[in-house]
Formats: sequence, structure tokens, C-alpha cells
Amino acid sequence: MRFRLPQVATAPFCPSEVRGSVVVPAGLSFLGRALRSAGPGLLVAVGYMDPGNWATDIEAGARYGYDLLFVVALCGVSAILLQCLAMRLGIVAERDLARMARERYSPAACRALWILAEIAIIATDVAEVLGSALAFKLLLGVPLWAGVLLTGLDTVIVLGLKGSGFRQVEAIILALVTTIALCFAAQLVIAPPDAAGILAGLTPDLGRLGETHALYLAIGILGATVMPHNLYLHSSIVQTRAAGPGAPAHREAIRFATIDIVVALLLATLVNGAILTLAATTFHASGHAGVNDIEDAYRLLAPITGAAAASLLFGIALFASGQSATFTGTIAGQIILEGFLDLKIPCWQRRVITRGLALVPALIGVVWLGDHAVGRLLVLTQVILSVQLPFAIYPLIRFTSDRGIMGEHANGPGMRIVAWTLFGVIAAANVWLLRGLLV
Repeated sequence: MRFRLPQVATAPFCPSEVRGSVVVPAGLSFLGRALRSAGPGLLVAVGYMDPGNWATDIEAGARYGYDLLFVVALCGVSAILLQCLAMRLGIVAERDLARMARERYSPAACRALWILAEIAIIATDVAEVLGSALAFKLLLGVPLWAGVLLTGLDTVIVLGLKGSGFRQVEAIILALVTTIALCFAAQLVIAPPDAAGILAGLTPDLGRLGETHALYLAIGILGATVMPHNLYLHSSIVQTRAAGPGAPAHREAIRFATIDIVVALLLATLVNGAILTLAATTFHASGHAGVNDIEDAYRLLAPITGAAAASLLFGIALFASGQSATFTGTIAGQIILEGFLDLKIPCWQRRVITRGLALVPALIGVVWLGDHAVGRLLVLTQVILSVQLPFAIYPLIRFTSDRGIMGEHANGPGMRIVAWTLFGVIAAANVWLLRGLLV
């Protein structure tokens, strides 16, 4: 017997139940419609600021200074392009990426894509577990293994929000994202970066990726930025905004949804750039190029900057990033389960399953490899995400280029060239990395 929540108000984590629940009246001003349309982009953006991003950005900044800053910028632009495709699919086709795949592909292909998507979500949740556990350790002084177990309590938060509406969940995410952004803004005031170094780092130079570890980190940044499950997530939650039928209504909805995702992802890109910049300014510049662990970064910030507040702000932002990404991971998990398998389960059950599968490898990694392995484990999870990415991008480009699905909103020749080029670069980079690690 399938479980189905009967009312919109009881299912904030089940977008299929809240489709069209946020009305954007045509009579509102431009600003009013933009604000009513805002929200889905923010939920997507939190995945671009999770602890996995921290690990890759901190190690990249500490080891290579500002050199890999252009990778963060290019990944941000790539993320905007791909999320816009996912958003357009959801608005025009009124299907999320997973459901569209189930309708168009064979059952065997759908099961394979579902398994890959689940691996990506588990890898993401492992990063949230490790990041939140580390925040508990740094702020409360509990052992790391105990912090890992404490992260299981976030299921209580999900249950507590069961009766809230989708806009309330978006408001909570906004508060957490604002906390992260303000904490890093304050840290950059405490430790001002080198403007010339930033400009040089933003200049693309593929020669900087010649070293295998630099490429490894660059691909980790890519996986941490363009996360596979976010493509499934965005194509679904954008449908919470009511859009009327027909091309004019779709154009209007796409217009405001584009503003939403561009602004949100520019903020996420700035936060990621701030993390790398902070590491380059403090650690690399002071000769601590070997910092590759979030805990080391926390402990070194106060002595290097001379301000105890720097470490405290760092810990608070880390906790906020882990908790914010937990919400979107739950939503994405349900979207994938419903889309690929047409299987509906209560959101708290989905949360328990995902967190349970993440706790085991996180605990094993911490107990077996030790506390100082957290940084390496976080980077590894992001590389896993990057490897999964082409399997989400391929159907997304195919569907959004199909005029039978998208009509006049199908990708034009220029967009197809850019999208397929991006797909080829990501796939080639993953193959190059795997070859370098195996040889």
C-alpha cells in the first residue's frame, strides 16, 4: 500500500504534493513577482556551500594560493547554465528530470540512473555528516565519532517541520545561508585578501592543472559545485511556483526563475571563492601550504589572524552549511525515488534511510583513518559526485534539446554546443583523473 500525504501543508519535503502551491499573481509589480518566484534557487544553492565545498576550497587555497580561483568561477558559471536547463525542463515539461527519464528510457536504464543518483546523494550526505560532526567537535568539544552520531538527530528537525509549508522551509534555508555568507564576509574583513592575487587567480590558466593533485582538487571543486542531485532537485521544486498554461506563461515563469537561480548561484560562487580566498590569504601566505583539513584550518585561523572571532565564525558557518544541505538532500532523495521508481514513502523514512547509509561509511572512515582524515574523506566524496555528474547531464541536455518536449523553449544550436562541450570537458576530466590515479 502506497503512502500519500493528503494535504499540501503536511508535506513541505514532497514537491510532487505541493506543485503550484506558491501563486505568483500577474498583477504584482516586477519586484513583487521576483520575490514570490524566489526560493527554489536558494534551496539549490545550499548544496553549493556544503562541507564538501569547504574541504576542496580550503585545500586548494592553502596548497596553491589563488591559482585555482578560476576553477571556482568557471564551475559557478557551469552550474548556472545546467541549473537553468533543469529549471526550464521543470517549467515547460512539468516533469522533473527523474520522472522524464522514467517516461523516456527503459526500466533497466532508469534503475541504473537511479542507483547512480542514490550514490551521489549518499556521498553528499556523508559530507554533511562529517562537516556537521566536525562542527560539533569544534564548537562543543565532543569527540568526532560522537559528533557523527549526533548528526542522526537531524531527523527530529525534519519531523518537526512536517507541518510547515514550503515557503517556511525556504525561509529557514535563507537564514542559514545568510549566516554562512555573513560569517565569511566578517572573516575576510579580519584577514583582507590580496586584490592582485585574486585577479591573477581568476584568469583561466589550464597550465595550473598540470599537476595530478591540482587536477584532483579541481575535479573535487567541480563535483562540490555542480552536484548531480541538484539537477533533479531544481527541475522539481521550480514547479512549486504556479505557472499558467501556454508559451507566454512559460516565458514569464522562466524569466523570474532565471533571475532566482542566477542570483542564488552567484551568491554560492562568492561564498566558495571566499573560502578559497581565506585559505590562500591566511594559510598559503603564511607558509602553511599543507593545511588540508577543516579542523586544522579552524585551529590555525585565530593564531594567524590574531582574532579569536575568526575561528568562532568559521565553526558557526560550518555548522550552518551542514544543516542547510540536510534539508535539500531529503527533498532530492524523494524526488529521485518518486521519479525513477514511482515509489512514495514518508519524508522522515527517506531521511532515516539516507542518513543511516551515510553514518556507516562516515563512522568507519573516522574510526579507521582517524580524525585528521576528515579532509581527505570530504574531498573524496566530491570527486565521487563529479564522476556521477555526466550521467545526470546527458539526459538533461537530450530532454531540453527535444522540441517534442520543450517546444519553442528547446535548446538552440548555440546552447546545445555549449552544453555538449561542457559535458565533454567534465567526462574527459573524470577519465583523466581516474587514469592518473590508477596508473
